[in-house]
Amino acid sequence: MRYIFNFPDIGEGLDEGTIAEWYVVKGQPVRSGDALLKMETDKVVTDIPSPRTGTIVALYGKVGDVVKVGEPLVEIETGEAAADEPLTEQVEEKGAGVVGTLEVAGNNAYLPASDEGPEVRQDQDKPLRKALATPVARAMAKEHGVDINLITGTGPGGRVTTEDVSRYIQSSREVIDRQKKIVVPLDERVTFEPLSQLRKTIAKNMLASKQQAAHMTVHEEVEISNLSAIRQRYKEQLAAQGLKLSYLPFIIKAVAKALKSHPLLNSQMDLENNRMIFKHYYNIGIAVDTEDGLMVPVIRDADRLSITELAAAVSGFAEKARTRSISMEDMKDGTFTITNYGSIGGIHAVPVINFPQAGILGTGRVMEKPVIIGGEITKGVVMPLSLSVDHRIVDGGEVTRFLNDVMKYLADPVAMLIRSEEHTSELQSRGL
Repeated sequence: MRYIFNFPDIGEGLDEGTIAEWYVVKGQPVRSGDALLKMETDKVVTDIPSPRTGTIVALYGKVGDVVKVGEPLVEIETGEAAADEPLTEQVEEKGAGVVGTLEVAGNNAYLPASDEGPEVRQDQDKPLRKALATPVARAMAKEHGVDINLITGTGPGGRVTTEDVSRYIQSSREVIDRQKKIVVPLDERVTFEPLSQLRKTIAKNMLASKQQAAHMTVHEEVEISNLSAIRQRYKEQLAAQGLKLSYLPFIIKAVAKALKSHPLLNSQMDLENNRMIFKHYYNIGIAVDTEDGLMVPVIRDADRLSITELAAAVSGFAEKARTRSISMEDMKDGTFTITNYGSIGGIHAVPVINFPQAGILGTGRVMEKPVIIGGEITKGVVMPLSLSVDHRIVDGGEVTRFLNDVMKYLADPVAMLIRSEEHTSELQSRGL
């Protein structure tokens, strides 16, 4: 018997994915739990395992194709074996907000179940349509990169003629590169590229944030000569340990400390239940720039980590995000977000809130510029800051007080770290 395996619901509300790589070919034997293909979703790239043991008899889709949840991926000839019949159970993934049926494939695989298609018999297979065409028309279509099966023939018996191919090329004015999935007009003034899953979800989330949150942004500048000197002093020492010491770990530490004094900035509004949700943990999301778009891995319990530990976390997550090896778990449950657009060159910006969080802090390019200290003009090191908040949750006064605390910690990092050490000693003395 043949078995059609459909693209399963892998959680997080995802409804489609893009085929990134096939691991199997037609005629290849597979066991339950073997990886069939790599699928790129809105948030991650993940392998999809086989739910059955058997032989691959059909693959549905090519690399680059978008597949909806519930659509077929592969067809497997299972033979008479019954040991791999799937079991189903109701489960709920904590924090994912998705309740569904999971399928346990044999004893060594675990994946979310899809609405599998029916068992089909071999004699039910239907051949794909193949166009009738003259040899000259086929050669012409091949030369221009056109799939002749897409052309409607007007010749005898529905055959595709050279005139049909010419009309098709003239009307579309496009040449399709199937491998790169790029559509290129013949005059090459405009090119087209399909949206990636990541870019589509970024667009969806940004629009939702702008539509559902009342954005307000406050801009400030903080003089950080002391912080710059400390960073320079320990930069080479940490580099010897394989760690890059940027300003970001200090910013994370300052934000985490300030959030403790300003809980509204670490909350979210729950209108459905007519309540506010205050979070007493500090998971800081870090917006990371990649070729495909922004990804936001989360550093958990950032308030409990040292500067060195924060530097290691930043470096590790940045590399995972850039290589698309970050997992859904890495991006869950952030309570506040920091975006460092200044690492590329921006000074001030208006960051978009990572909804439903209450705020996002943007940091601009650190610059040397004249400042007034003690009534004297001197050279200073200045970091621009941009804080966007949901004005439904936080009023202007509280926003300013929070930003003032962040600036205080960045301007006097030694005091910030000393206070952190005192807090740690206090917890240790209490056995915590």
